[in-house]
Amino acid sequence: MAVKSGRSIGVGLIGFGTIGTGVVKVLAQNAAVIEQRLGFPLKMVAIADLDTETDRKVDLEGVRFDSDAEGLIAAPDVDIVIELVGGYEVAKRFILAAIAAGKPVVTANKALLALHGKEIFAAAEAAGVDVAFEAAVGGGIPILRSLREGLSANHIDSVLGILNGTTNYVLTEMERTEEDFEVVLKRAQELGYAEADPTFDVDGIDAAHKLALLTAMAFGAELTYEQIPTEGIRQLMPIDFELARDFGYKIKLLGIAKCRREDDGVECIEARVHPTMVAAGSMLANVDAAMNAIEVRGDAVGPTLYYGAGAGEMPTASAVVADLIEIARELQRGGSGPVAPLSYLPHHLVPKPLVGLEELSGRFYLRFTAADEPGVLGRIAGALGDEGVGIQSVVQQGGADSPGSVPIIVLTHEASEAGLAAALARVDDEREVTAPTVVVRIEEGE
Repeated sequence: MAVKSGRSIGVGLIGFGTIGTGVVKVLAQNAAVIEQRLGFPLKMVAIADLDTETDRKVDLEGVRFDSDAEGLIAAPDVDIVIELVGGYEVAKRFILAAIAAGKPVVTANKALLALHGKEIFAAAEAAGVDVAFEAAVGGGIPILRSLREGLSANHIDSVLGILNGTTNYVLTEMERTEEDFEVVLKRAQELGYAEADPTFDVDGIDAAHKLALLTAMAFGAELTYEQIPTEGIRQLMPIDFELARDFGYKIKLLGIAKCRREDDGVECIEARVHPTMVAAGSMLANVDAAMNAIEVRGDAVGPTLYYGAGAGEMPTASAVVADLIEIARELQRGGSGPVAPLSYLPHHLVPKPLVGLEELSGRFYLRFTAADEPGVLGRIAGALGDEGVGIQSVVQQGGADSPGSVPIIVLTHEASEAGLAAALARVDDEREVTAPTVVVRIEEGE
């Protein structure tokens, strides 16, 4: 859809919550610099939201504001539609309606794209319009644009990083204060870092949504977040941070994706989300509080790191408006929008073999909770040894995790995930083992 040169580009916003309010603020306070960069104004003309009563404390003079999202999509002065309602079905319906109307869409909805992206991008391709979603991963960090454009000459070898600010805040505070998970999570909720229902964040689901998009962008691999092995942080305790420090590590919730190229040319994809120990002196280890950081390794460029605020009203609004500017520039030029939204042309975005977790190997931090009785440690060591899991060091501390039980911490040599799983199945069946074993994988870096 080309727009006549010389006039402003009209923007319609569906969803006037925190991020939507930020978008209105950015468009207003940076209107001059945006026009200087574009050569024409970018103007908010309509907003739709079910809540039309709350005062968002922004100037809406000249902006239509009601609850009619369908009317907004159909309006002739709306050239670009922003979807910020979140969720699945309603958001999907609005996005597909905008595409059917020939209007490009900007969204921050990583959950929707991670589950229904294939359908949405296919509809956009058929209609010849763009769907942009920089704000879906990393908040204000331009990670998707970097993968799509700045690193497009590379075979990407790996993408890994801290993708969720809530969990990073909780982990940072648990390490700093030595307080339990529940105590720190409650404080995070009081400060607005965590939702009333924190499940998506602390169970790793939000990070898996983002990793699914990053995997598509980096490797051209079509997958949903449900295919990604995912573990959260609820099981971690202060002792884990204390021992990690003693061993020279910090604990972060990482999303990790790697591309393995076999001798026959087949590319296999490894993707996982879980608590991870990283070397205390590494850059990722020193990303604290609610910040995000993503490391991308390319065969030509080598390692690159992208750091910044991964959420929040203004950082996320910054990414939304950046997408608006990119699309608006193409509309005025009469182009078809930015390059392929997932970096690869649609017919090159295909399912690729996934490497199962059981096929991987690495080093592990294990915390057993067992009765303080003679012979228990020997039986644990025996089960590990029988399955090929070698022990590098053992720490047994006094003080009970539960009555009559003590923590036994084991740091392993490199071993297979399959061997570890078999060993832990035996250990956790032991009468003296009073809680499931906690596993934290160690990322050695390259």
